[in-house]
Order: sequence, then C-alpha cells, then structure tokens
Amino acid sequence: MCGIGGELRYDARAADGDAVRRMLPCLQSRGPDGEGMWQHGPIAFGHRRLKIIDLSEAGAQPMTDELLGLTLVFNGCIYNYRQLRDELRGYGYTFVSTSDTEVIMKAYHRWGADCVTHFLGMFAFAIAEHATGTVMLARDRLGIKPMYLAETPGRLRFASTLPALLAAGDVDTSIDKVALQHYMTFHSVVPAPRTMVTGIRKLPPATVRIITADGTSTEHVYWEADHTRQLSKTREEWASAVHEALRTAVERRMVADVPVGVLLSGGLDSSYIVALLAEQGQRGLTTFSIGFESAAGESGDEFAYSDIIAKQFDTSHHQIRIGKDRFLPAVARTVAAMSEPMVSHDCIAFNLLSEDVSQQVKVVQSGQGADEILAGYSWYPPLRDVPRELAVDAYAKEFFDRPYRELAGQLAPEWLLEHDVSREFVAASFARPGATTGVDAALRLDSQVMLVDDPVKRVDNMTMAWGLEARVPFLDHELVELAAACPPELKLAQGGKGVLKDAARGVVPDEVIDRTKGYFPVPGIRHLEGPMLELVRDALHAPAARARGLFRQEYVDALLADPNTARTTLGANQLWQLALLEMWLQDKGIQ
Repeated sequence: MCGIGGELRYDARAADGDAVRRMLPCLQSRGPDGEGMWQHGPIAFGHRRLKIIDLSEAGAQPMTDELLGLTLVFNGCIYNYRQLRDELRGYGYTFVSTSDTEVIMKAYHRWGADCVTHFLGMFAFAIAEHATGTVMLARDRLGIKPMYLAETPGRLRFASTLPALLAAGDVDTSIDKVALQHYMTFHSVVPAPRTMVTGIRKLPPATVRIITADGTSTEHVYWEADHTRQLSKTREEWASAVHEALRTAVERRMVADVPVGVLLSGGLDSSYIVALLAEQGQRGLTTFSIGFESAAGESGDEFAYSDIIAKQFDTSHHQIRIGKDRFLPAVARTVAAMSEPMVSHDCIAFNLLSEDVSQQVKVVQSGQGADEILAGYSWYPPLRDVPRELAVDAYAKEFFDRPYRELAGQLAPEWLLEHDVSREFVAASFARPGATTGVDAALRLDSQVMLVDDPVKRVDNMTMAWGLEARVPFLDHELVELAAACPPELKLAQGGKGVLKDAARGVVPDEVIDRTKGYFPVPGIRHLEGPMLELVRDALHAPAARARGLFRQEYVDALLADPNTARTTLGANQLWQLALLEMWLQDKGIQ
C-alpha cells in the first residue's frame, strides 16, 4: 500500500522530474516508510512506500528489472502473489525479493496486459517498457485503489490522489459542471472518468490503459460481474457457497509481514469477518470500534453490539470514544484528506478511527461492500417487482438526493445544466445487457460506480491519510461474481442481505444478525449546531464561496436559518452537503 505518481511525455521532451517530485509530499501519508524516484527520458515515476510485504529495501519502489527492461510503481496488495511467484518460477523467472511488486513485473513480462486477470487483490500501477517507451496503467476490478490522471497535449500525469496532481501544476482547475450536477443529484457520487476538477480525470475500475511512446492510447475493461447468470442452488446451498467464498476472501487478506486487525462496527458484516478469522484459528485478534457523544437524542455509538462480538471471540478490543474536543478539529483534516468531496457523515469518523488504529497496526480488514453486492440498502426492495426497463425512475426516486427539477431553485443559473445528466447516466447503465431485473441493474450500477466513488474511496482516503492499509474481503472479485449470480429474492430476504444472514447463522450471534440495520452514527454532522454550525456558515460565507456563486443565495440563507430540517432523499443534511463541497474547493485552492 503506497502512493504513486508519474509523468509520460510524447512530445520529444524529457519528463519533468521536478513536477513528479512536487507530487510526493502529497503522497507521504500513504507511504510514510520510504521515497523513490526513477526517470528514463520521457518517463518519470515517483513513489512513497508503506512497508507491508517484504520490509527490506529489496521491496522498494520504483522497482526496476534491468534484465526484463521494466520499471514499476504500484499501490495495493496482490493476495495470491506467493502462488503466482511459484508459477512464474516454473516458467524460468528468478526473484531477488519476496515482494508482490516484483511478481507484478514478472507477470507483465509473461502475460502482457492480461496479467491483471491473474491477480487476486487491490491495485493501481504503472509499468514502463524501457525499449519501447510503452506504459501500461491498470486499476483493480472494484476500484479499491485510486488512479487520477491529468492529460494535456503531449503529456500525461498520474497519481494516487487528486491533490498530488494539483501540486504538480499546470492543471485546468475550473469546476466540471456535469460533475457538480452529479454531486447534487447522484448522492454526491461523480462517476469515472470525471472529477469535480475539469483538468483531472480518473481511470475507471477494472480498466487497463496502454500508452505508446507517440501518445497513442487504448483502453479496455477487463472484468465485469455477470448479473444474468443464475446458478441452480437451494437456499441452503447459496448460504453455504457465500460462507465459503467469504471465508476464502478473509483468509486471503491476512497475507502480510505485519499484524492485521479488524475495524469492528458491531454490524453483521464486520462481525462476520471477526468470526471467520476466529474460526481460522486467529487468537488475540486486535479489533477497533469508534463512538461519538450523543446529540439531538441520537446515539453516537454501537458499542453494545461490538462488545458482544469482542467478548464471544476473545479479541483484543479497543473502544475509541471521540469527544467534542477532537471532533471539530478533525473536520479540516478530513477534508484535506479527500481526493474528491465526499459528503458521507462517517468520513470524519473513519479519519479519527484511522488516526488511533494506525498507532497500533498497519493493516486492517473492514466490512465495506456487503450492502452493495448483497442488497442491504433501503432502495433495493422498492425495485423488487419493477422490470429493468422501467426501473430507472424507481431507482432515482429512492436514491437521488433530489429531483432534477429542484436544482433550478438551488444551483445558480450559470451552473445549471439543461438536462438531467444523472438520470441519463443511470438510464444508460440500466439499458446495458448483463442484468436481468431492476434489482440486478441497480446492484450492478452500485457495485461499479456508487461503491467505488463513495464507501470504498472514503475508506481508502481516510485510512491512507494515516498510513493504514484497509482490506475489504466483501469485494473479493470471486465473491462479487457469486453474489451477482445469486437470485435477487434471496438477497432481498430478511430485510436485505438475506443470503448473508443465512450464511452467518451459527457463526455470528443471532442478536447481531437480527438487529435493525445501523449506519455509522455521527450525530455531530447529522445535527449541526454550535461551533460546527459556525464552521459551516463560515465556509458558505467565505469570499471564495461568494465569488464562485455555485448556489442561489436564497437557498443558502434558508438552510442556514433552519440548518437541520432540509434533508436529501436518504436523510443527509443538505446544508452539510453544500458546506462540504465549499470546504473541499477552498482547501484545494480551487477558484
């Protein structure tokens, strides 16, 4: 797990090594254990290292194999690297390290761009061929690891974070109007390749991009879960299959040369991970839960449930209690850690949790992804009996933050587009072949887009802000494929994630399985008051915000006068949504 950056030139000029060096301080938190640079004519790579596998200098990056004529920078973890190393040895390759990084290089030499299909893991990497000048960029199947791109005539830069590309300079920092409308409508999600910044894009998940020395570029998607393949299994057989797939996924994610802990929320997903690790013989597993002070009558923790799991499986459990004295100062730090604006209430929670957890371990497993692949959210049941071709409106009604027609009273006229780009995006996705029902189409869209650019990105940004590697077993691509093939009625059963609940019976305590679904409670954001409200007010009244004029002033004034009434469809505070975007733009210096 690291931070990567680089520049490719195809205008007969040498790469700007200084621009790449300017990226590295922005990547330091992702890789606090070392730094490296490599330049070869028109190509320059930079790297910040977090030591997880092969702690020796043999695992340092950028990694070069002079015999093969390759150089690589890599962020992530290949969980099956040991098996691949043995396979590649059978083809005659030799290794000088015990790192997964070196395995990627040899795999690329053996299989070319198809190497990504051999990897079980999370990754974003760039690999350069010395002789030809060809560079391949790749991102893992579920987009767990990020890759941002800034392209101008004759040049392409890439980095693990958007701020790193801003630091390199020469970026069009105007606001992308389509991205803004997605932010306001599509639950603050901006689908790839767009970002809020016009001059910065992101490589989509499951995508390989190959750039030749003359700048010719090709891109292809190498994986997608099939939501039409219905395997013939009984309910019990599906539960058993999910259990075995998750058990394998959890076991894979224990590979490391440092201890691995678990973020234990007290919900089914993280509790199941702990139970499976205990079943596999893990003793004294370190687990972490976070809680906040209550506000407006809303509880700020779920310790009662996490304590049940910690006690039953005898973990070394840590309750992290966050008082108001820590919460407010963490807001600016959390916004600074965001590569893109993320309105979810639990960003601050993950940042604070990661700060404390990183003092004790460098790797954790986390339960993100189960709801998006196994239908755990509230917007899936209303799609149950809706044919795919009619499901777009039903999905938009349940999931979009606001109807398009309301934007005219909220966005300033110069920022308002004349058509509903979010609905058009969803309609195009639902219309593609490969999903049978409305529920299937929604799950496919959410796992490819919403999951990547909300929960997964949130966890990556907040954990890596503290040099903490988070692994997400529910996004093992083999488990995702299995979940996609599972009939929707089994996933929707029992209030959602029915097949997972069946799988967990007898392993996880029933009081955790059958509890009402919870969300990461962060009352200080859901209910704005006192210093937090003043922080929001200052962000929206800042000179930069007034000069930008994204929102109608009467809309902002009405929200500030009544800060806790207006909510999005899914219950987010509308005032926080606006303020978070302004805080992010101001933090990044975007005018």
